[in-house]
Amino acid sequence: MSKEVHDSLESSSRRDFLRVGAMSAVAGTIAATPLHAAKSAASSSGNADTQESEETRSPHATVIGMAYERSTSPDGPRIGIIGVGGRGTSLLGNLLGANTTVLAVCDVVPEKASNAKGLIEKAGQKSPTLYTAGDHVFEALVARDDLDLVIIATPWNWHVEMAVAAMTHGKHAAVEVPAATTIEDCWKLVNTSEQTRRHCTMLENCCYGYNETLILRMAHAGLFGDLLYGEGAYLHDLREELFSGKGEGLWRLAVHTERDGNLYPTHGLGPVANYMGIQRGDRFDYLVSMSTPQRGLELYRKDHIDKSNPHWSDRYITGDLNTSLIKTANGLNIILKHDVSNPQPYSRVNTIAGTKGIFTDYPPRIYFDGQQGEEAWGTIDKWKEYQHPLWKEEGEIAKKLGGHGGMDYIMLYRLLQCMKQGLPPDMDVYDAAAWSAPGPLSRVSVENGSAPVKFPDFTRGHWKDRAASAIATQT
Repeated sequence: MSKEVHDSLESSSRRDFLRVGAMSAVAGTIAATPLHAAKSAASSSGNADTQESEETRSPHATVIGMAYERSTSPDGPRIGIIGVGGRGTSLLGNLLGANTTVLAVCDVVPEKASNAKGLIEKAGQKSPTLYTAGDHVFEALVARDDLDLVIIATPWNWHVEMAVAAMTHGKHAAVEVPAATTIEDCWKLVNTSEQTRRHCTMLENCCYGYNETLILRMAHAGLFGDLLYGEGAYLHDLREELFSGKGEGLWRLAVHTERDGNLYPTHGLGPVANYMGIQRGDRFDYLVSMSTPQRGLELYRKDHIDKSNPHWSDRYITGDLNTSLIKTANGLNIILKHDVSNPQPYSRVNTIAGTKGIFTDYPPRIYFDGQQGEEAWGTIDKWKEYQHPLWKEEGEIAKKLGGHGGMDYIMLYRLLQCMKQGLPPDMDVYDAAAWSAPGPLSRVSVENGSAPVKFPDFTRGHWKDRAASAIATQT
């Protein structure tokens, strides 16, 4: 769906309101351990599935290690895309650059769908079928019998509904971030993927950045020694965009009136999770979270927004900076931050540290025990031997096509490569759920005085049996 649809936004607000009760009920079960110092406000509610029942009740086998069916089409996997606003159009350009076939396009703004159609035709492909007749017309797209993969680039509140529909109709799904915004919906993605035997991959492009893949290979090779802690963040001044009245500004500002916590955890968390082997020998155990007061959006509105603007009736409740601490089952620590409401340079921080050294980004710098220069940071340039094979082979075209410095193209190229070769995805539904979970869990912790909150084990114990991420081991 396009981000421009007012009716969609109203529908999402109603849906989110109704989901609060279910999320709170889940909060009572995921936090009901000796770690939880404060009683959940909704812990008495018993109408939601508990963590334990979700983890033990599924009759379906795990999809960990499940390979895609090898694509037999000479033109690569056949794709339908839902949502071709700014983000969806950018992804479409990278898909076309990767030489795959786009057969169907869905957006409730006909002009956006028509623009996508023109791009596809310009790339020399047949004219795609367009789906533009209403909020739920995506259901007709996913019901087609000639698609292998459905890509979802829509506002957050539509992600789960669309991904579940795609999997239920026999299609693999690739969904933008975050994959889900409630624990209930995280489980819904996991359970649907296991039941339908279809993959649901979250399009976490930051896992495919040049620096992120380089450092992952170095960590996997043991250069940082025994890993101890990491830090990820989404620090991005979005004030102008949030109040723009277009694009993401049509829906994203409203989220700041609905919940207090980390609204967008996966960009910073995904790469750190890969460095640490989360879901692959370790997992997130529990989280504590706290937020500052909210100030930035109100001050920006006061200084830049005309009093006639309807956003003057907004009441913002999201703290400007949310800081969460995550403890892993193996004892590692992660700091996770979110701030889009204040003036600052863009940063995902991207830190990993161990017994032999540390890397941190923005700007990228590295330090190893015993290196020359005493305690001065060093450059990562001399570590090019650990450059990821995908960047060696596809780096030039990735940079040419763009998309966050080329990481978007590398991500999609690799996803299509896995489908063409019949490989398991690098990032599966368990990663999508675990990396999205700090969103709702941080809300629970903040609401309960920064009390520790347990993570569900979305793998149902299989994290102990998994090997390292394929991004780290690909040759």
